[in-house]
Amino acid sequence: MEYQAAANVLFDLGRFPPGTGVESTRALLEHLGDPHEDLTVVQVAGSNGKGSTARMTERALREAGLDVGLYTSPHLDDVRERVRVNGRRVRKRRVVEFVEACRAYLDRRAAANESPTFFEAMTALALWEFDRQDVDVAVLEVGIGGRYDATSVCDPVASAVTSVTLEHADLLGDTVAEIAHDKAHVAPEDGPLVTATEGEAFDTIRATAGDTLRVGPDDDADVVAEYGGREGLESVVRLDGPGWTVGTRLPLLGVHQSLNAGVAAALCRQVGAATGVEVTETHLERGLRNAHWPGRFEVMGREPLVVLDSAHNPGSAARVTETLGSFEYDALSLVVGAMADKDHAGMAAALPHADRVYTCRPGMDRAETPDALAVSFEDRADTVEAMADVSGALDAALAAADPGDAVVVTGSLFTVAEARRRWSRAGVRKRVPDAETARAALADADVPGSDVERLTGEGVHRTLRARVEAGRAETLRAEALAAGVSCAVSGVEPPSEDLVDAVLSGTRDGFGRLVDRLDRVDGLDRVGVDLRGSLDLDAAPSEVGHGYPWEDGTAVMGILNVTPDSFHDGGEYDTAEAATARAEAMVDAGVDVLDIGGESTRPGAEPVPVETEIERVVPVIEAVADLDALVSVDTRKAEVARAALDAGADVLNDVSGLEDPEMRLLAAERDVPVVVMHSVNAPVDPDVEVEYDDVVEDTLDELVERVLLAEKAGLDRSQIIVDPGLGFGKSRRENFELLDRLGEFRALGCPVLVGHSHKSMFDLVGYEDGERLPATLAATALAAERGADIVRVHDVPENVAAVRTVAAARDPDGI
Repeated sequence: MEYQAAANVLFDLGRFPPGTGVESTRALLEHLGDPHEDLTVVQVAGSNGKGSTARMTERALREAGLDVGLYTSPHLDDVRERVRVNGRRVRKRRVVEFVEACRAYLDRRAAANESPTFFEAMTALALWEFDRQDVDVAVLEVGIGGRYDATSVCDPVASAVTSVTLEHADLLGDTVAEIAHDKAHVAPEDGPLVTATEGEAFDTIRATAGDTLRVGPDDDADVVAEYGGREGLESVVRLDGPGWTVGTRLPLLGVHQSLNAGVAAALCRQVGAATGVEVTETHLERGLRNAHWPGRFEVMGREPLVVLDSAHNPGSAARVTETLGSFEYDALSLVVGAMADKDHAGMAAALPHADRVYTCRPGMDRAETPDALAVSFEDRADTVEAMADVSGALDAALAAADPGDAVVVTGSLFTVAEARRRWSRAGVRKRVPDAETARAALADADVPGSDVERLTGEGVHRTLRARVEAGRAETLRAEALAAGVSCAVSGVEPPSEDLVDAVLSGTRDGFGRLVDRLDRVDGLDRVGVDLRGSLDLDAAPSEVGHGYPWEDGTAVMGILNVTPDSFHDGGEYDTAEAATARAEAMVDAGVDVLDIGGESTRPGAEPVPVETEIERVVPVIEAVADLDALVSVDTRKAEVARAALDAGADVLNDVSGLEDPEMRLLAAERDVPVVVMHSVNAPVDPDVEVEYDDVVEDTLDELVERVLLAEKAGLDRSQIIVDPGLGFGKSRRENFELLDRLGEFRALGCPVLVGHSHKSMFDLVGYEDGERLPATLAATALAAERGADIVRVHDVPENVAAVRTVAAARDPDGI
C-alpha cells in the first residue's frame, strides 16, 4: 500500500461519532493487540491551553532523559504532526503499516455502520506507534471534553484540566459546571488531578475528581505560578510547588502561559514519582524554555509587529488582548478568520479595538464567510474589509501597515496555519538530470503510481516541489496546464485546508507564465511568490551583503579542535601554542573561517563542563582573532559562545540546532552568523537508530522550525547557516544522498554548510579511518558543485584547491 492510499483511508473516516463513549476506540485497540495497556500516560484536557501544556510537559520530560510520545490536535499542515516521538513526527511508512494492520477491521465496522471516527483512528495510531517505539511516557492532548474522549481509553498516571469555558455545548453541556464535570473525568486513579481552573469550574472539578492540585497566581494555590512580565519575546515565570521551585523563561507569551507552565511542571513531577525517574528543577527550567508551540502568540515579525494566535473563543481572545498590551505599537490591524460555530460577537468584543479589520475565510467548508464575520466587527474597528482568503487578507494588512504598527492574525488555528505558511512554506528546487531522478521526485511527493509513470518524462526539466492547500491543488494544476507547465499532485486527499505536495516541471518561460497567472488567483498568489524565489525568476541583482566570505562563492572553514578526543585530530592541537601555529598555517593556505571547538561530538563522546570548554577555546580565539580569517566557535552551549564572542569570535557553530535556548538570542544580540545543524543527537549516540521516509525531505522539514527560531530572535536568513548534519543520525547511504541533493536546502533561503571531512561515511566507498583524504576532497568538489556556501574540513590546502578548481570550471576568468 502506498502512503497516499493509507492516508486517504483515515481521511475518509467520519468526523463525528454515532454515539458517546470510548467503546469504539477500545475495540479498535483490542484488534491491534491493546498497545495502550503498557503505556505510561499523561492526559491533558481543557478549553484553552491544553496543547501548550502538553507540549511543555513533553519537552520537560525529554529533558529528563525520557523517550516521550506526544499526541495533539489539530495539526497545522500535515496530519502526521499529531503523532510525534521525541519531537519527530510519525513516519509515512508507519502510517501505512498501521492502516494495513486495521484495514480489514475498519471495512467490517463500516459495513455494520459502526466505523470509528477519524479522531478515534488517529488516537489508536498514536498509541500503536508509541507502543512500537517503546516510549517511556505518552502525553495525550484530549480532543473534546474528557469523559467520552477517545484518549480516555487509557488510564493516566497524571492528568490535568487547564481551563474551562463555554464550548461544545451540544456535546458537553450548557454551563461551565456541566463542562467542568465532563472534563474532570480524566482524573487519575492514584493521584490528584492538576488544574488551573478557578471559581465554579474548580469547585465542580474538585467535587467530581476528589483529589486535586490547584495551580494559580495566589499564595493559597498548591502550585503558585507567578508571571514576571515579558522580557523580549519570552515570559518570565516563577513556579513554587510542594518542595520545589522553578524560575525560568517561556517562549510562549502571556500570563496564562505561566499557569500552563505550572500545570506542566506539576504533571512532570507526578510522572517522575510514578516512574522512579528524577525530574529535577533544572530539567523543568530548560524543558519549559524550549517548549516552542507554533501559533500561540507567535511573533513572526517586528517592523511591523506581526503576531499569529489561534484564539478561537472569547476567553482566548481576551488573552490575546492582554498579551498584546505588553507591546508598544501605533495602528492595529486584525486579520480574522473563524469557524461558523464559534461565538464571533464574543470574540470581537474580547479583542482590542482595531484601526483596520480584515475578515477572511480559511480553505475549509465549516469556516464562516468573510461577510458574515465582518458584521461582528463593525463596532470594533474604524474600517472592516471582507477578503476572500487568508493570504490576501494578510497581504492587505501588511501592505497597509507602517513599521511601528501591529498586525495580528487570529480567530482559528486553521487561519493561523494558512498565514504561517508565508514564513514556513518553501518551494524545493529539484535537481533532475534523468528520468530515474524525476520518477523518484514524483514518488516522494506521494503522486499516484499511474501519474508517476505518465509524467516522468516531463520531469527532466526545471523541476520544483511546492506545497499547496488541498482545496486549491486542482486550480494550481489547471493554471499550470494553461501556462505549459506539467503539474503532478499528491494522491493524498486530506481536508481542504491541509497542505499536499505538487511537483511542477517546465521551462523557465513556462514558469514565468505560471507565476503571472497565479498572481491573479486568490489563495495561490503565495505559491507564485514561492516559485519566483525558488527558481530565481525575477533575476534581480543581489542585495549588498554583510561581507561574509561565503557570499562570493564556496568558503572553506578549517577545523581546529582543541580537544584530546576528537575523532580525527584529537590531541594534536590541545595547547594554545600548537593551535595558534595550526591556525596560522590554515590562513596561509587560504582558509576563510577558522572553526575552533573545545568539545568532541564524536559517537559516545562525554560532555565537557562549561568551564573546561571555555578554558580550552578562549585562549586560542584570543591568539588568532587578528588573523586574516573569520573565527567561529564550535559549541552547543550559549555560555561558552558568549565567552568566545567576548574573546573575538565572529561566528557561532551549533551542532545541536539551537537546543540551548540562549544561543539564538545571543546570536541576535551580537548580530553574528549562527550555524544551525540538523542533529537528532549530539554527541552522536551510536545506539539510536533514526528512521526517515526521505532523509532530505525530512531533514528540510525539521530544519524549517529551527530556522524560524533564529529568524524570530532577530537574525536575517543570510546570517542563519544551515547544516544538514552529515554523520549525525544518518546512515552512510543517507549521508551521500544529502550530499547529492544539497541544492534542495536552498529552499530555506539560508547559506548552506557541509561538514563531511574524514567521516565514516567514506567507508561505503572503501576508505577507512586514516585514509579518507581522497574521498573528502571528492566530496568537497561535489559539495561546491552542488552549491554549498561553506565546506568544513580538516585539510585546508587540499580542500582550498578543490574549491578553487570547481570555481575555475564555472568561471576561469573570475579566479
